[in-house]
Amino acid sequence: LAVMHLVVSKKGEQEIPGLTDDQRPRRLGPKRASHIRKLFGLEKQDDVRKFVVRRETAKKKKAPKIQRLVTPAMLQRKRYYK
Repeated sequence: LAVMHLVVSKKGEQEIPGLTDDQRPRRLGPKRASHIRKLFGLEKQDDVRKFVVRRETAKKKKAPKIQRLVTPAMLQRKRYYK
């Protein structure tokens, strides 16, 4: 495989066709609850599940399973094991 890993450190006078002339958004958003809060500037009591970045597929929208999400079931489990 011939792959070049380049980082654009300084933009020149002209656009490079296919590289700097178009904006491509990131394909996936954050998966961890704290990273979603940081991205959208949410408070601790805000519902993170409403702000998950969803992506379109052929048949339906897909969203990742949120990791480190504090739920009532998790708190109950934590009390039980203490």
